[in-house]
Amino acid sequence: MDFYAVVDETVALLRSRGRVSYRALQEHFGLDDERLDALRAELLFAHPDITEEPQGLVWTAEHHGERRQLTMFFCDLVGSTSLASRFDPEEWREIVASYYDACAKVIARFDGHIAQYLGDGLLVYFGYPHAHEDDAQRAARAGLGIIDAVGQLNPALSERYGVSLAVRIGCHTGLVVVGDEVGRTGHDDMVLGDTPNIAARLQALAAPNTLVIGTLTHQLLGGLFAYEPLGSPPLKGVSVPLQVYRVLYESTARTRLEALASTGLTPLVGREAELGMLEKAWAEATTGQGQAVLVTGEAGIGKSRLVKELTDHASSRKAWFTHMQCSPYYQHTAFYPVVDLLERIVLRFGRDDSLAQKLTKLEGFLVETGFSLPETVPLFCSLLSIPLGAEYVSRDLPANQQKQETMHALTAIPLRRSRKQPVMLIVEDLHWIDPTTLDYLTMVVDAIGTEPIMAVFTCRPDFSPPWNTASNVTVIELNRLPSDASVELAHEVAQGKSLPRQVVSEVVAKTDGVPLFIEELTKMLLESGMLEERVGRYALTGPLPPLAIPSTLQDSLMARLDRLAPVKGLAQLGAVLGREFSYQLLQAVSPLDDDALRDGLERLVAAEFLYENGVPPDAIYRFKHALVQESAYQSLLKSTRQQHHQRIADVLVSRFPETVETRPELLAHHYTEAGLTERAIPYWHVAAQRALQRYANHEAASHAGRGLELLAALPDTPQRAKLELSLQLVLAPSLSFIRGPQAVEDIHARALQLARQVGSTPELFPALAGFGYGQMVHGNLREARSLGEEFVELAQPQQDPLVLAVGHRMLAYTAWWQGDLVGAREHSRAGLALYDPDQHRTCVMRFSQDSGVVCGYVSALADWAFGYPAEAVQTMDRTIAHARALAHPYSIAITLLFAAQLSQLRRDTASARAQAEEALAISAEHGLDAVWLWCLLPRGWASVKEGDVTAGIADIREAMNRRRAANIGAVWPWFHAVLADAYGALGEFGQGIQLLDEALQIVERNDERLYEAEVHRIKGELLRRQHSHADAERCFQRALAVARQQQAKSWELCAATSLARLWLQQNRIEDARSLLTPVYDWFTEGFDTADLIDARAVLDAL
Repeated sequence: MDFYAVVDETVALLRSRGRVSYRALQEHFGLDDERLDALRAELLFAHPDITEEPQGLVWTAEHHGERRQLTMFFCDLVGSTSLASRFDPEEWREIVASYYDACAKVIARFDGHIAQYLGDGLLVYFGYPHAHEDDAQRAARAGLGIIDAVGQLNPALSERYGVSLAVRIGCHTGLVVVGDEVGRTGHDDMVLGDTPNIAARLQALAAPNTLVIGTLTHQLLGGLFAYEPLGSPPLKGVSVPLQVYRVLYESTARTRLEALASTGLTPLVGREAELGMLEKAWAEATTGQGQAVLVTGEAGIGKSRLVKELTDHASSRKAWFTHMQCSPYYQHTAFYPVVDLLERIVLRFGRDDSLAQKLTKLEGFLVETGFSLPETVPLFCSLLSIPLGAEYVSRDLPANQQKQETMHALTAIPLRRSRKQPVMLIVEDLHWIDPTTLDYLTMVVDAIGTEPIMAVFTCRPDFSPPWNTASNVTVIELNRLPSDASVELAHEVAQGKSLPRQVVSEVVAKTDGVPLFIEELTKMLLESGMLEERVGRYALTGPLPPLAIPSTLQDSLMARLDRLAPVKGLAQLGAVLGREFSYQLLQAVSPLDDDALRDGLERLVAAEFLYENGVPPDAIYRFKHALVQESAYQSLLKSTRQQHHQRIADVLVSRFPETVETRPELLAHHYTEAGLTERAIPYWHVAAQRALQRYANHEAASHAGRGLELLAALPDTPQRAKLELSLQLVLAPSLSFIRGPQAVEDIHARALQLARQVGSTPELFPALAGFGYGQMVHGNLREARSLGEEFVELAQPQQDPLVLAVGHRMLAYTAWWQGDLVGAREHSRAGLALYDPDQHRTCVMRFSQDSGVVCGYVSALADWAFGYPAEAVQTMDRTIAHARALAHPYSIAITLLFAAQLSQLRRDTASARAQAEEALAISAEHGLDAVWLWCLLPRGWASVKEGDVTAGIADIREAMNRRRAANIGAVWPWFHAVLADAYGALGEFGQGIQLLDEALQIVERNDERLYEAEVHRIKGELLRRQHSHADAERCFQRALAVARQQQAKSWELCAATSLARLWLQQNRIEDARSLLTPVYDWFTEGFDTADLIDARAVLDAL
């Protein structure tokens, strides 16, 4: 038997039995001592995970099961019952044994685990007891391999027994609990969950000699196989419809990257320096300076993607490219990558090519390359398993000479090719290379020194080829992407559309700069329903839940965990502690003594599973990858997790009070996961308050939301009501900053109800203020004003300046939108007089907005309306400076928004755009959706005034559509008026007038009269341009009347200028002069503003 066949069978025995003595192996295979030593060395080198356990295990907790993703299949003989009845039991036993043996060999090749022999069927696991990063692929290849192996077995069975066998295979991937779940069954590989049932149902669907798979398996296999869709047939006991596929054969794609290439790859990000080194090496190679480059990096870091970018760059030059791919399935098959390259790429053997056709193709290639056929055809036929033709004589060389001559012939191929054109030789995944191919590549590296050849190799860091220190070899180590490149890659996966800041932050934190992790996690989010697509960006549909591990990464991460063997339990305990933990805390919760604990941690650090900072007992440990930590955590049974969490929480309280003080969310988390709800809720409240104080709105909302979720399970008591009120009053401002006050109306209403129920005046104020602001935003201005008056009335006896300032803020803001400019000015100034920047910095945490900010921008806008445009700018500048001093993103963004509106009123296009753009950037960065969409109005207005009317209308329309979808009922007259003015710029007067009529209806319905004068004036301008002069004059007169009633000198000036311009056209010179002169002469400042400049121009024309 071939040596590597012995290795494969030995590995299969070890997988199935756990232990086999070397003496038994020697007897079983008839090995001499030399071959037994070679077998021992091969097992130690290539299969460290199945060697003897090290002495002194550091984790000996009983194994009661694990949660893991598992790919499994059922394989069953077709018609076995009727077949068995035709044979003597002993004959049938021999038939089934030969079938089992054929199946077992295939399964062993792909490192599957035969869990059960079920009569004449097999239950096979891929992913347990040892996970691999490609378990679904292994299962599919094994399934197809079994079908092929049974087909090859049939001629012998037919000749001896007169029977041919056929199999059906059903394969499915899913989450299972595996192991001795009950703790007393004695079945260490018992699997519980839906996955076995679904796999069995799929097997029943399969036609003879076919492999049928479910949805998730298909997703994991991707473009690596060809399929026949079978629809969504009903499966007994399976409630969710599954897409079912028949696997036909392997595709030509050998790697995930090749399979994805046909559908488009994500652009390469953050590898400019490394790509530059490769391109430089290629340029030098093409001049006859042979280059060898070794690209190293962990799985998923982007080695293949970088090489793909190099080949795309180099393909513009006529060169000969060869690409070898090492395989984990053929590490013991000599020359496997070379044979694969020759058959698939160089010689292009087809699936249906006969042996004669293959020989003809080989001869043609050898002649083209300049080889002597009598010398080389026997070598290559032996290599490619092609029988020699009658015209060739076998050379019958000794094995070592055959190997050497084959390697020399293979080395000559790129050398001879390089005389015609540059050659790029790529060999990927050297960590899976077979020893013979490694010898061959060593010869190649030695030979290319002065040839126009570039050899590019990729491997993982734990593999070191013999030539990596040679003088002509360049080593490029790929490190993780920095944060900015990770963010860029996530946006590239989203096809250039911006993602919410919270989502990007979570992706970057979870993926640690590993490109594969970033891509898969982002794709999972885009497909999850948690995000909705909008113009140019994605937005969250609700609070962001904890992110699950993508199914496409589960196997890879579990494989890393399984390689830890004896210290796996310690890694899992560390994972419960969190991404980062101290030695002292781990020691306090671990059952291990100090020596065993240090030994276990040393192993985890040596395996690069953990990073260590410092020396025990003062060391801090951090999981190298957040997703690896999450995988270790999720692999624990829920009951085990709860026990760990409770132990950790108890230890934190008793021994680490300073940690509880600074990180209350940590204790809240452990209490929650331990199922200790009543202990967890108060700590979630404290954590939410701390986050809100740091302006960490998403974190505050998350912490408060967790507390409220837990609270829902508690009985309705006065204490529960007080606790809920406290949580609602933290949740409301944090969500209001993110999504706008209209999104938290129900929260404020509930808080107001609770505050009145428990009779707590301090909590009543923020609830009343929040509910009142929500009413205003919904367009219920009369109700909002009533609530503001109630607030001030309740606050008067308290004589708390902070609370009174909030009351005046409420009334100032509502009065402004009602067009009560006198009230807006009085209340804003009263609020500013009460506001103390040093004493009232907590205002924004209690009341969602800072009173100094709101009263400041309302005062500035009122200054403009009353006819003091220069003073308005000064007041607004002070307010912006105050908002920046607060360092509160929402306050800065909302102040810039209103500054942009002031600039819009002053018709200062450049300032309006700059302020709107800055507010948009801050809003996008901090996820302030409500502010972001409002900022589109001044930006759209600026675009219209700059001449880009189409872009301006698009911005305004998007803002209006999204405000309507968010049920925002305020500020519509302003939006309608600005959009109508934009349509006027396009000459679409009728559409503009229709919008203005709608605006006037809203004015009457909502009592939102702020922009009423301008609505009438703009309508008049559109009518004037339609030559409807009488109607236009009526609109201008109405605008004048409203502005005078509001004492709004600036809007009075606008209306007077429009009417005077109309009268000028009608030659009513004296009427125009008598109207406009006194209004213009009233002003004492702002003569450089557009409105006063226009008025002066009309007067000059008179």
